[in-house]
Amino acid sequence: MKPSELAKKRYATKKYDSSKKIPQEKIEELKEVLHLAPSSINIQPWKFTFVQNPAIKSKLADASLHNTEKVNQADLLIVFSVAEDLDAFQKVVDKELPTALGDWYNSIKANIPENDLRVWLAKQVYIALGVAMSTSIALGLDSTPMEGIEPEKYMDILGMSAYKPLFALSVGYRAKDDRYQPEVMPKSRRPYKDVIEVVN
Repeated sequence: MKPSELAKKRYATKKYDSSKKIPQEKIEELKEVLHLAPSSINIQPWKFTFVQNPAIKSKLADASLHNTEKVNQADLLIVFSVAEDLDAFQKVVDKELPTALGDWYNSIKANIPENDLRVWLAKQVYIALGVAMSTSIALGLDSTPMEGIEPEKYMDILGMSAYKPLFALSVGYRAKDDRYQPEVMPKSRRPYKDVIEVVN
């Protein structure tokens, strides 16, 4: 299927078929693709937490504001987190990244305010979210990106300290009666000519 056809098929799923489970090989493929996700200067300031355990997923659902049902219904929840403890992340940079990239990161860190650094790191995680959404639909899976979560509660449930959740992605199979699927409610986008510009 062409990428444009996949894009037409993909939508933010509102209702999942909780009886359908994702084959393990598709979950492993998602893990591998996220491991290979791109980031500026290859800084990789992230952690991707895959949750299928119903009890833990239920706790996270309760900390997901208006997204509770989607988290409970979907077979998989992926939590996207960014480096929160910058001192701990510095150790990761020093230990795991090539010297040239570490020097580049240190130069950026030394020349911008800490808040700007945190914003830049968070932007990298959004790139990975786009990759995960595209991969999901390519694998025949449906997904829902969710910023509507309570990060501190997620941290507590998942035992996190060095990383902070920014958003989550529910992944599974759409329910047949989800009225938001494109076959029922066509996608709404601004006019092509208003958003696509070609400079010759």
